[in-house]
Amino acid sequence: MALTTPLPPTVGFDLDMTLIDSRPGIHACYLALAERTGTYIDADLAVSRLGPPLEDELVNWYPVERVEEMADLYREMYPAYAITPTPALPGAREAIAAVREGGGRAIVVTAKYEPNAKLHLAHLGIEPDAVIGGLWAERKALALREHEAAVYVGDHVGDVRGARTAGALSVAVASGPCDTTELREAGADVVLTALTEFPRWFSDHRTAAPTVYPSDN
Repeated sequence: MALTTPLPPTVGFDLDMTLIDSRPGIHACYLALAERTGTYIDADLAVSRLGPPLEDELVNWYPVERVEEMADLYREMYPAYAITPTPALPGAREAIAAVREGGGRAIVVTAKYEPNAKLHLAHLGIEPDAVIGGLWAERKALALREHEAAVYVGDHVGDVRGARTAGALSVAVASGPCDTTELREAGADVVLTALTEFPRWFSDHRTAAPTVYPSDN
């Protein structure tokens, strides 16, 4: 009898640049924040390095003593500027469906402010089993462990660190600011060039069938 890999009870997904292309909405919100506060923000540069918490970006544009205030204002403005322009990335719905069709649960674990993360998913009609916000890098392990996630899918080296801290399989997708080399060097167990590859990988993973992807060559 062929050996099989037990089905993960839960698969976690990052949000920004993993399930959604949040660059247009975040770009618009940064420009609106800059106009409202009279402070220059290079929105093009800011959206080229998405992943870390908002405060890590705002400290480049505001005095450290104002960062918390500006973060609160940004989050307050965010629904008006960022939800509608933000599309799902190719393969997002199919990735969630692949987990469900395999009998598993799909959760979203993100550094984004949780209410805004939920607005994105509701707007796009993507319905994970749970959404946990406000966690970055190693701290994502808190939610991954709580939900017994065996796999975590993300686009950033911080997501790789979160998966490894949780003892979950790290599936990295080169759809964000980190390329395949960076993701592999950070310790990702699997590197995909796009989320569209996830359903095939997940099916192979469940049956322990070896697969070679272009990014592994």
